[in-house]
Amino acid sequence: MELDEVIRGRYSVRNYSDRKIEYEVMAQVIEAGMLAPTAKNSQRQRIYVVCSDEKIAKLRAACRCAYNAPAVLCFTAENSEVYYNPFEETFNSGHQDCSIVATHMMLKAYELGLGTCWVNHYSRARVRELLDIPESEEIVLLMPIGYPAEDSVPAPKHSESKKAEEIVFFK
Repeated sequence: MELDEVIRGRYSVRNYSDRKIEYEVMAQVIEAGMLAPTAKNSQRQRIYVVCSDEKIAKLRAACRCAYNAPAVLCFTAENSEVYYNPFEETFNSGHQDCSIVATHMMLKAYELGLGTCWVNHYSRARVRELLDIPESEEIVLLMPIGYPAEDSVPAPKHSESKKAEEIVFFK
């Protein structure tokens, strides 16, 4: 599959089949994340792969946007390790690093026949408690992942896009 096909074909999946993700397939998705660029290549992100039936059930109860995915990835940034911009003390790379890694994994997942959905609609405190995530890590996003259900389709707004002139400015 060509990269352009992956970029154009990927959509936010909100309905998954019951099929479990094979270890070898998940390993390829994880490897794509490990190859992603991060600030100073320090790889400060943490990726929690939630796939046990018990944890998935608790996560679904706490986050309606976990949908019925057989697994959920939780991306965090270890605050003690993030890169801080020397020109702006409050700016760090944690969210960017996690976002780049998550995007690589999202695109690889699609290439392998999996669906994903970027989720930020949940209680971070509740997820921290459920997954026993250390306070030193900032939770950046959740990503349900699995094989799309047969009737899964992109949301109507998926194909809507602003014109380049509205969001791209050459200076």
